[in-house]
Amino acid sequence: MKEERKKRTLKLGLWTLAWVSSLALATFGHMFIWESKFLTIAAITINLIIGIGMIIANKNLYEFYDELEKKIQLESLAISLGLTVIVGLSYSLLDQTDLIQNDAEIGFLVGFIGISYLVSVLINRKRYL
Repeated sequence: MKEERKKRTLKLGLWTLAWVSSLALATFGHMFIWESKFLTIAAITINLIIGIGMIIANKNLYEFYDELEKKIQLESLAISLGLTVIVGLSYSLLDQTDLIQNDAEIGFLVGFIGISYLVSVLINRKRYL
């Protein structure tokens, strides 16, 4: 049972590595490697396809979780989603009303999602385990 979980976790890790690598290539390829719009579109399409594979690998890992792990993950995802909507919209409003000097960038919101999810998982694991 632990062996199967390790296998699924490793698969998710490899999909995540592939997605991050393809995202970097799609982001920086047109700046440093090629000048073709076709190659940029191809890199973005490949990144999208790999991203779908990563989501499927994540789903496959979640299917292997027991009920308590699923509860922890579900609560953590709900908290992260709620916080992201509230903080993201507030951040966007700050930009739209010119209360912040820089444009609201999606990268900050993605970072916030990751941090809020990680903190939620840690808190929920401490609560339930």
